[in-house]
This record gives sequence, structure tokens and C-alpha cells, in this order.
Amino acid sequence: MSFVDTVGALASDDPAPLYMQLQKILRDAIVTRLLSPEAAIPPERDLADEFGVSRLTVRKAVDGLVEEGLITRRRGAGTFVAARVEKSFSKLSSFSEDMISRGRKPHSEWLNRSQGAVTPEESLSLGLSPGSLVYRFQRLRFADGQTMALEYSTIPGYCLPSLDSVGESLYAALQAAGQRPVRALQRLRAVAFGPEQAQLLGVRVGDPGLFIERRGFLADGRAAEFTHSWYRGDAYDVVAELNG
Repeated sequence: MSFVDTVGALASDDPAPLYMQLQKILRDAIVTRLLSPEAAIPPERDLADEFGVSRLTVRKAVDGLVEEGLITRRRGAGTFVAARVEKSFSKLSSFSEDMISRGRKPHSEWLNRSQGAVTPEESLSLGLSPGSLVYRFQRLRFADGQTMALEYSTIPGYCLPSLDSVGESLYAALQAAGQRPVRALQRLRAVAFGPEQAQLLGVRVGDPGLFIERRGFLADGRAAEFTHSWYRGDAYDVVAELNG
């Protein structure tokens, strides 16, 4: 059986760049354990031949998975599925990337998506002029079918071509538009869930949770994201690497 037969082929009708398609195929195969930990990944030349793409496309796809911690390169030995993956709190990543790095399968349920003029709070947080267009996305986030977080994001209009450009992943849409944040400021605090959050997350009112406020920025300093997230305290942990 060929490697493509194991993980699946590229879709001819997918408009996404080839490296992103290949990256998703490999990522899904790792998350669903089609490729087990420590499994060898074929050499770039073999992958290019099997998928019918250039070696540059393969290298770009694999480089991204190495950065996510899903794949490791070993000098003189080859490329392998990582045996153990961890999320560095110092690395800017989306919810989907975060869950995948923990070996879990992410999923989202849309609660609402809309567009309109920026509110005073959004204007202050994003540095936008009154009347500026923003897109708003409200989602319930899952990992392996378990409710994990409630997420409300506001994105400036200049970061996305349209409201409908966002599919499963907001960061993938921002990246496709060339407007993915390169840095962010995050504020975390412990909270007790109110009735609305508790009902959506499937927990009891008053149960402990983690509130995260994130402001993401583009390379030119403009704001790209203002997100409020409520994470279940019994299902999510934060890991930070500290250097002296």
C-alpha cells in the first residue's frame, strides 16, 4: 500500500494552496492515528512523486508541521511523527493548532457570525476609527467531541475579504488572506461561569474556568484580532516554559 493510499490524496477541487492541502492531510492522519507516533514520513522526493507536487511544496508543508510539533526531523535518520507533543505558551497559535499539538481533534460549532460597525470597546481594543467595519465570530470549541471553550472574536474588516471567507479555522482564513497575526498580547484570569456560559459549555453555574483575552497584531503593528475565550477549568491547562 502506498503512502497516499494510507493518508489520502489531494482534492482536485480544493482551492487552498497545495502546501496547505498536503499539510492538512498529514495533520489529520497524525491526529486520527493513521500515522502512529514515531512513524517514519517518506522522504520529500517520494512525497512529491506520490502527491504529484513539487519538492518545495512538500518542504513547506512539512516545515509547518515541524513548527507545530507534530513532526520531528532527525539528522541522518529522516522525518518522523512526534512521539509526544506539547504547546509552548510562548508560541502564538490558534485553538485548532493548540488542540492538535496536544494530540486531540478540534471541532467548532458556530453560534453566530455577523458584520457591522465597530463598537466603542472594539474600537479601543483594536485601534479602529468609529464606523470602521469589523467581522464578529462566535463559536463553541470542542476537542475529541468534548466542549472545551466558548470563543468570541472580532476581526477588522481589512483582515478578511468577506464574512464567508472563514470556514472551520479563523487563523487559516487570516493566513490565506495574508493577515495572520505575528504577535499577541494575552491576559488570563480565573472566573466562575455564569448561566449563559455554563449552559453552552455543559457545566454548572459557578464552576471554575479560565478567561483569556487576546489582542493579535500584524507585522506592521495594526491590530488583527480581539478575542475573548472562556475555557473549562476541568478540561484545559496552561503550560508555560520559563527561562532564567
